[in-house]
Amino acid sequence: MNLRMAKSFPRGSVLMLVLFIAVLGSSLAVSYCAHWNRQLLNELYAELSVRDKAQAEWGRLILEQSTWTAHNRIETLASEQLNMRIPDAAEVRMVKP
Repeated sequence: MNLRMAKSFPRGSVLMLVLFIAVLGSSLAVSYCAHWNRQLLNELYAELSVRDKAQAEWGRLILEQSTWTAHNRIETLASEQLNMRIPDAAEVRMVKP
């Protein structure tokens, strides 16, 4: 009776079943890859945002450093708070190494 059922299927139906399963598997793989791609793209944009914030902070820190180390500011602080002054020529002594 099994031989009869095997012969009752139309010719090529097994091939069609295999092709249907292959197409179904392929469509699931495409959906998964698209989802994975979106996740990776979201992670990339998050990392780029972190990088941009770090670069902006770096720029602010460089600007602050240049403000704190400006020569005229240091000279003003030295003269006002530490009572320092530029020595006269007579007060300068050269030391040999």
